[in-house]
Amino acid sequence: MAKCDLSTLQKELLEFARLRDWEQFHAPKNLVMALSVEASELLEHFQWLSEAQSKALDAEKKHAVSLEMADIFIYLMRLCSELEVDILAAVEEKIKINNEKYPAEKVRGSSKKYNEYD
Repeated sequence: MAKCDLSTLQKELLEFARLRDWEQFHAPKNLVMALSVEASELLEHFQWLSEAQSKALDAEKKHAVSLEMADIFIYLMRLCSELEVDILAAVEEKIKINNEKYPAEKVRGSSKKYNEYD
């Protein structure tokens, strides 16, 4: 598949589902459940690894991880389509919110949640 934008990707994913008559299964609740399952499968690759090991995956493990990440992204894109969510706009909005919640000068080097600061 050639490189494409998100809109083209969403159309390709919808066509993939339609050709298989899977659209009937892609209700938002089902897509969210599938997303959770795929996220858990990604998590499984990192279970029991140290931080150092998790940063130094061998090529085979990294490839397997990339495919799980792709599954997550695919389900997320289908969910965006079903709910008519512009994910890039949502990400931009969330970045603005996070910048307000977590000003760099206040939170640098800390993992506290925004409501734990003075």
